[in-house]
Parts: sequence; C-alpha cells; structure tokens
Amino acid sequence: MPSAVVNPTSSAGKEKILFKAVEAARAALEDVANPEEIGEHAGVVVEAERLLTHAFACLKAGYRGWFWTVTVSRIPRSSRVTVNEVALRPGPDALLAPEWVPWSDRVEPSDVSPTDRLPYNADDSRLEPGFEQTGEDADQIDPFEMGLGRPRVLSKEGRDAAFTRWYKGDSGPDNPGTRQAQANCSTCGFLMPMGGSARLLFGVCANEWSPFDGKVVSFDHGCGSHSETDVSAEDQERMWDPAEPVVDEADMELAAGVRS
Repeated sequence: MPSAVVNPTSSAGKEKILFKAVEAARAALEDVANPEEIGEHAGVVVEAERLLTHAFACLKAGYRGWFWTVTVSRIPRSSRVTVNEVALRPGPDALLAPEWVPWSDRVEPSDVSPTDRLPYNADDSRLEPGFEQTGEDADQIDPFEMGLGRPRVLSKEGRDAAFTRWYKGDSGPDNPGTRQAQANCSTCGFLMPMGGSARLLFGVCANEWSPFDGKVVSFDHGCGSHSETDVSAEDQERMWDPAEPVVDEADMELAAGVRS
C-alpha cells in the first residue's frame, strides 16, 4: 500500500513506460476532480516494480502542499497502462493534524481532578503483584497483601520514579523556602517518618501551620515552620516592633468645646 505522504521526484529509474503516462493519469484524475483544481505535474513516486504514482499540484483551497495522485501499473512485458488508484495525498510540506494519541496516554497529572476516574492499566510498570515484591521493601508488606488485600503494590521502578519526582519538586531541597530555612526537616518535631525504603529519605509534614502540611518532604527540605524556631519565646517579647505614631499637624481640625 502506498505511503500516505507523497514526495514526488523527476526520476522513475528504468520504468519509462509508466513514467510517460502523464496524460493518461491526468485524464483519470479529471474524472473525480475539477480541472481548475489540478495543477502542474509535480513528478512521480516509484512505489514498487511496475507500480508508479504520478503527482499533480493541488489547487484546491485549504490544501496547500497537497498533491492529486494517480497510481498506475502494468503487467510484465506489456506497455498497457492501468489506473489503480486516484487520491488526494499530503506532501512533505502539507499541514497535517498531529498523530492521534489516546486520552489515557496524553493526559497529564495536572489535568486530573479529584472526581476524575483514570482508565485501568493492567501493564503499568510502576506496579507489581504484592507477593512478587522482593528487596528493600519486602519486609514492609503486610501478610494480608498475600492475595487478600491490594492486588498490586509499587515496583522498584514505581518507587524510584516517585522518589525522584518528590526530591526534585518543591518538597525537596532545591527551593527558596529551604534555602532560607534555619534548619531542615530531619530535625523538626513535626516530621513523621515514612516506612519501607522511603524512610531513608522522606517523611510527612504534620504541622498545620506549614504550607507542606500533609505532604511528603525530604529530610533535607526546610521551611519557616520548623518546630525549633531560631528565636526563643524569652527573646521574642513581641511578634513585631511597633512603629512610632505619626502626627500630621497640617491636617488637624480644632473643634470648639460644647458646654451644657
């Protein structure tokens, strides 16, 4: 089957008979297209042995870069030309719609709301059956996972991808809040360590006054809501230093007193 995109050239190699059948190809094309929409002969495309496509510029509005094509053929040792197919095909410079990508493949995490339902992915490489899990997280699997609880748990690939995403995101060490913090999360009393291999690097923030409350944070993350603040209550008499009052005498009004 000929390729969808056609890139005509001026050479047909040894196929002289089909190469010369320009008028026969144009006559076949005029049976299905308006003559005023058919432009000059743009060249040919050799599809296979004794199978050749003639291309004509398309003058149809909205089809810049497209070609009218007529595919012709002949049987061995014969000079009789047979028209096989007439079509409108895009050229290399034609404007085409992007290749279709299924919704389940093109959706991004930021596109999903809490009420959306994602399609089931039986071959998700981030997951594996719980009874197959081995290595550093194997001792964290509860006995009920053995066919009685979750059918799948995170695979090593899934854990590595999550850890990388968390560490490189705002919950990791590379953000303005951490750079300005006086101490990191590893010394904060509000940090709740995680289980499994995540316990070596991550915890969950439990400080309601922190913008990261309820979120996974790395041990070397930090913010201004650390449990051990850098200013003690004894040293901090006021939340802020009040400014002196401003008196604008130019805008004062003198009111006469009222006697009863």
